[in-house]
Amino acid sequence: MSLEKQVMDKMKVAMKAKDTVALTSLRSIKSEILKAKTSGDFSGEMTEAEELKLIQKLVKQRKDSAKLYQEQNRDDLAEEELNEVKILEEFLPEQMSEEAIAKEVKQIIEQTGASSMKDMGKVMGIASKQMAGKAEGAVISKIVKQELA
Repeated sequence: MSLEKQVMDKMKVAMKAKDTVALTSLRSIKSEILKAKTSGDFSGEMTEAEELKLIQKLVKQRKDSAKLYQEQNRDDLAEEELNEVKILEEFLPEQMSEEAIAKEVKQIIEQTGASSMKDMGKVMGIASKQMAGKAEGAVISKIVKQELA
């Protein structure tokens, strides 16, 4: 089932349950899908990878906002953002642990023959594709830096 259909189904449930947090989160996904479909560089149906990337972007935005709110002692707003993150993460595959990410990164380093920080771009490119939707880019980057240092 496409992401758009899943979102619409969950929106109906959220409306009936009067769940405003879920409704806000789902509407943001729907909005991003519509933006992507109407942008000039989009044609046809979204691929699963594009859908994952879109949701990851929304999750990252919410987490960044929550962090800023916490820094400004606005825990009420931070909590709202984190509740939205929980709803958005339902559409992502299960996230990998740092140990699993490190294991994947070590394999990629062995395959590519990377040996220094100069090779970080090559390793990150492959790792990001392999772990798309399963791990945050920042976590992958941190582990790649540790392994190449």
